[in-house]
Amino acid sequence: MINFHDLHTLKSFQALKTLPIPSVADNFTAIHVEEQNIDAGGGLTYNYSAKGVNEELLEALQALADEQQVIDKYELLLSGEMMNTGEKRKVLHHLTRAQQANDVIHEGTNLRQFYHHEQKRIAEFAQRIHTGEITGSTDKKITTVVQVGIGGSDLGPRALYLALQNLYLNKLEAKFISNVDPDDATAIIESCDLERTLFILVSKSGTTQETLANQNFVLQAAKKQNILHYDVMKHMVCVTSQTSPLAKDDRYLASFFIDDFIGGRYSSTSAVGGVILSLAFGAEVFEELLIGAAEADSQAREQSITENAALLDALLGVYERNIKNYAATAILPYSQALSRFPAHLQQLDMESNGKSVNRDGQAISYATGPVLFGEPGTNGQHSFYQLLHQGSDVIPLQFIGFTHSQCGVDYDYEASSSQKKLNANLIAQIAAFALGHTNNENMNKNFEGGRPASLIYAQQLTARALGALLAHYENKVMFQGFIWNLNSFDQEGVQLGKVLANDILHGNASSTVNQLFQIIQ
Repeated sequence: MINFHDLHTLKSFQALKTLPIPSVADNFTAIHVEEQNIDAGGGLTYNYSAKGVNEELLEALQALADEQQVIDKYELLLSGEMMNTGEKRKVLHHLTRAQQANDVIHEGTNLRQFYHHEQKRIAEFAQRIHTGEITGSTDKKITTVVQVGIGGSDLGPRALYLALQNLYLNKLEAKFISNVDPDDATAIIESCDLERTLFILVSKSGTTQETLANQNFVLQAAKKQNILHYDVMKHMVCVTSQTSPLAKDDRYLASFFIDDFIGGRYSSTSAVGGVILSLAFGAEVFEELLIGAAEADSQAREQSITENAALLDALLGVYERNIKNYAATAILPYSQALSRFPAHLQQLDMESNGKSVNRDGQAISYATGPVLFGEPGTNGQHSFYQLLHQGSDVIPLQFIGFTHSQCGVDYDYEASSSQKKLNANLIAQIAAFALGHTNNENMNKNFEGGRPASLIYAQQLTARALGALLAHYENKVMFQGFIWNLNSFDQEGVQLGKVLANDILHGNASSTVNQLFQIIQ
C-alpha cells in the first residue's frame, strides 16, 4: 500500500535531523571525485563530490526515499493514477516519450498511441513545410516560424531551441512572442517577412489571455500591412487540447493536440515543443531529444539513490532546504547555448513546489521549494558570484558543463583554447566554493568555503543530452514534491493574478485596486 505522509512525520526525517552535517571541504577529495558519479541517461553524468556527502548521509537519505515510497509513487504516476489532486487529473508528460523506452508501461495504451500519432503528424507536417509542398498563402516558401505562447508554452520550447541552434542545421529560423507587452510582438513581427512566416499559437485551454491577445496582435498587424492575396490564417497553426475552443476553429492551417493530463511546464516533449523544434531542425532531431528524455526517465526508476541521479539530486536538495535551511539554488550552465535554461527551470521548480499546503490542501510546517536563479558561466562570474562566494547566505550550486563545444570553432590564446578556459573556470569555481581560501591579513579576501555544488556533464550538448537534462530536472522536481507531500502539478497561485487582472479590465475590482490601476493609465 502506498501512503502519503508529510515530511515532518517520517521517522527517517527525524533521524536525518540528528546526523552531524558532513563537511563539504573534507569530503571533496580525489577519491570522491572519481567515485561519486551517477549515469543520468543521454550521455549525462551527475557528480556530487562537492556536495559534502558521506556514507552515513547516503544511508539516511536512502531511508527517507524508501519510507516516503518515492519510486513507488513514480510508478503509480506512470501507471495512470490520478496524481494531480488539485485538478483531479492524471500526470502523463512521461508518455510523450514513452514509446522510446520499452520498459515504460502505461495502462493508458490509447493515450500512448495518441501521443505517438500526434508526433507522426507533426513530423509529416514539418517535412511538407521543408520541401515546399506547403507554402504561404502567396505561394512563397516558409523560412521563419514564430511561436505565440506564454509560460510553459514559451519558456521550455524557447530554451530548447536556443540550446540546439548551434549544432543542427536550421531548416527554419524560430522566434517567440510571449509577453502581452505590445513591444514584444511588434519587435518580432517587424523582423519577419509575413509571406514567409508561419505562426504557432499555443494554448492548451484555448483561453490564455496573453496568448489570445498576441494572436489578435498578429492578425491586426498583418491586416495593416495589406499584402495582396495574403491570408494570415493560412500562416497559422495551433497547439491545443481537443476540448478547447481553438480545436473547433477550422480556419487554422493545421491543429496539433495535447491533453489535459500534461501541465504547461512539463509540456516541452509534447506538441508544445515538438512542432516548433521539428520545424526548426527536423523531426529526427526532436526524436533524439525524446530518446534522451526517455533514457533519463528510465534511470529515474531505480530504487537505489546511488544509481538514480534525479532522486539523489532531489534528496540532496531537500537536505539543503530542510536540514541546512538554504533558501535558494543557483543553476549555472557553462554553455551559452543554455542561456534560457535557468529561466525554464525557474518555472518548472517554483511553479511546481512553491506550495505551503500538502497534496490534500492542509497547511504544512516545513520549508518547500527554493528560489531558483542562474546565468551561463563565465558571464555570471562577473555578475552575482560575489554573493555566492562571500555573501551572508549559503546558496547551493548546480553546474552544467560539456567537454566539447557545439560549433567546433576555437582558437588558442595563452597556450589554451577558449573551451579549455571555459571548463577550467567551471572546475575552479566548484573548488573555490567547496574549499574556500584563508587570508588572515585581509579578511575582505577571506573565502569561507563549504558551499555545496553538483556537476552534470557530458561530452557535448546534443539533442539526446538535452532531452536527458530536461527530464532529469522534471523528475527531480517531481521527486521533491513526493518527499514534501505536495501536489507539484497545479498552480493556483498563478490563477489568482489572472482573475484579478480580468476583474480590473472589466471594472469589477475594488476601489483601491481601480485607483492603483488608474495611476498607470
